[in-house]
Amino acid sequence: MSGSKSEKVAFSTYPSSTLPPKYSEFQDVFEKKGVDTLPPHRVYDCPIDLLPGAPIPHGRIFNLSVPESQSLKDYIEDSLTKGFIRHSTSPAGAGIFFVGKRDGGLRPCVDYRALNAITVRNRYPLPLIPELLDRVKDACIFTKIDLRGAYNLVRMREGDEWKTAFRSRYGHFEYLVMPFGLCNAPAAFQHFLNDIFRDVLDTFLVVYLDDLLVYSRTIQEHEQHVRLVLSRLRQHKLYGKIEKSTFEQSSIEFLGYVLSPGHVEMDKAKIKAILDWPTPRDKKMVQQFMGFANFYRRFIRSFSHLTAPITSLTKKDVKFCWTEEAQQAFDKLKESFTQAPILKQPDIDLPYSLETDASDIALGAILSQKSGVKNLMHPVAFYSRRLSPAEKNYSIGEKELLAIKSALEEWRHLLEGAKHPVVVYTDHRNLEYLRSAKRLRPRQARWALFFARFLLQITYRPGVRNGKADALSRRYDSDTFPSTTQPDSILPDEFFCASQGSLIENIKKYSLQPPTDVQGLIPNDGLFYHDEQIYVPPEVRLQVLQHSHDIPAAGHGGIKKTIDAVHRHFWWPSVKKDIIAFVTSCSVCARNKQPRTRPAGLLQPLAPPMHPWKDISMDFIVDLPPSHRYTTILVVVDRCTKMAHFIPAIGLPTAAETATLFIKEIFRLHGTPRSIVTDRGSQFTSRFWSQMCRSLKIAGVFLQPFIHRVTARLSGRIRRWNNTFVASPRISKTTGWTSSRLPNLRTIIRYTHQPAFHLSLPITVIILALFRRCRSTLQFQKCQLA
Repeated sequence: MSGSKSEKVAFSTYPSSTLPPKYSEFQDVFEKKGVDTLPPHRVYDCPIDLLPGAPIPHGRIFNLSVPESQSLKDYIEDSLTKGFIRHSTSPAGAGIFFVGKRDGGLRPCVDYRALNAITVRNRYPLPLIPELLDRVKDACIFTKIDLRGAYNLVRMREGDEWKTAFRSRYGHFEYLVMPFGLCNAPAAFQHFLNDIFRDVLDTFLVVYLDDLLVYSRTIQEHEQHVRLVLSRLRQHKLYGKIEKSTFEQSSIEFLGYVLSPGHVEMDKAKIKAILDWPTPRDKKMVQQFMGFANFYRRFIRSFSHLTAPITSLTKKDVKFCWTEEAQQAFDKLKESFTQAPILKQPDIDLPYSLETDASDIALGAILSQKSGVKNLMHPVAFYSRRLSPAEKNYSIGEKELLAIKSALEEWRHLLEGAKHPVVVYTDHRNLEYLRSAKRLRPRQARWALFFARFLLQITYRPGVRNGKADALSRRYDSDTFPSTTQPDSILPDEFFCASQGSLIENIKKYSLQPPTDVQGLIPNDGLFYHDEQIYVPPEVRLQVLQHSHDIPAAGHGGIKKTIDAVHRHFWWPSVKKDIIAFVTSCSVCARNKQPRTRPAGLLQPLAPPMHPWKDISMDFIVDLPPSHRYTTILVVVDRCTKMAHFIPAIGLPTAAETATLFIKEIFRLHGTPRSIVTDRGSQFTSRFWSQMCRSLKIAGVFLQPFIHRVTARLSGRIRRWNNTFVASPRISKTTGWTSSRLPNLRTIIRYTHQPAFHLSLPITVIILALFRRCRSTLQFQKCQLA
């Protein structure tokens, strides 16, 4: 660019969505009909290279409403007319559905999750935003052009069209143009535009995906620059969207920044969440704000002195009174959050960290990066907003997902195509479910496709460690909302990175001072002990109960089992009362456990067993959710110790198949039993089974119908418990109970049963069988008290 920076610039700005008369010869570049023709093949056609040996993906056909079916029919006919799609005989086939637009219309979405999972990633880099901003800092006039139908302007590589196939009730079709939803679409499109404008990039033009910014020092050279860009777009059959383009502006918003002569300022929207923080009206709101502020105290000089008028209001027995001095400190502190060194410029070479949270009425997020010699976490931007009336009706899990989705939308220009995985910290375990679930509601399916555009790494962080985003989500909250005893959890723990804070660390956090209502506790290593059991503060008791009852290794045990699990390590005064209330309010147990009451009748007990695995019972659990074709479990229980084996089967086995399972899984480990108690199933009354029992010298008795109730007492309890475990949302709706990702899940089920108390003896099953306890999943150095 020529000209002096100090030279006076004289030009007229034009309103948005208007093409200046001087560029009227390029009206065709902004016509909608231009994007309705099939683009030619180029060297920049989008390829889809699949991982070696990957199976060809295919999805289900989505159920559509009458309006959606009509929209699908119209979309297919329109796309066929334009030449964007063609009829296909491809072995691949993704599902297609519709999501609502803001204007009330419907937008088609093809579910390419399975295809993206086996696609070799294109690592073509997106531009570094800080470098882009450095190029334009001396400019005085700007024009921004937004491209229309960007991805549809690029063809699929010849021979790869079959991989984009989608299935519908109206037929099987494949794309000839690059559709939305492909994981490599951003990289392919950026490569295309970079080559088109390579000779003028960073001279007077910056390109970020479908956003073009022309910048100049004088109005004369700016007109030449804009004409060259428009001519290049026409030459390559690319088209602009006039309603989102702006010409010859002295100040313009671009990629989250406001550009003006000599200045690059942060968009006010990035710090609006802080600047609009309402003045606290009670002690709770003060605590929320200070909880957020304390994390950044190391970046603010004289933080303690500055916040003294505010922190004094959080002291015990101090009446809340918001003073002028407190207001001045509050305003000064908010201003400090929006200035260096708190907010840093994003660096695309460094990984991003995204913290999100949602409350009953709002959501919040913080985008951060580590920097400096000390590698401290610096925020890049803040975001929060109220929930709409409809969003307030979402489940807890969907609200948390909405917070992540909203943050990714807000900072898409930074996070889409990032070099490193974006680490997302959330206090709810639910995002990965959308990437692997087979059946989604339309809203969840739309979100899943949007998440697929980003390289994400989900890390579970308990709420007490996720305080900054939590404070942003609750800054609108001045009321007290009821909390649920059983929080929703639609994801298994196995999808997530390790927890950022262990249970013991959380107990230590709330054990800084001895409790005033409990006497006789012994302090040791940051914990308080009661008869070699750790005292649990009130703030962590719910987490202890969830760990002892809800997780897969606990298996939703009953009251006695949960009491035993808690008493192994923990104690507090009302522990039994709290366990009873927690277990009886568990929705999973209530839905899946059958009543244990039986009709009165003549008691005819079986002879008591005298040795382990000499007298056993067998029964089938049938009609389970299919998991790798398995739908049945053969349960074999030792009547003496109540130790059990859980053996999967494909459908209900025949007598020969049942015998094979018995020999392979029971006889091999425990030898020949003396007796086997079963119901009168055809497997056990057949000649084959009777002959096997005679050969192994097993006493077999043809049971009378009333004996079935006796059998139910032996294996029925385990059958009911197993049904509850498999029906848990963490298992059945995600991984399945024989998942290839969790090959040891049946082992976990068996492990979960063995520590349970024997109902006739004050001892657990595993101790009775093996004379030792199972090693707990909760590991810590237990204090040995004298």
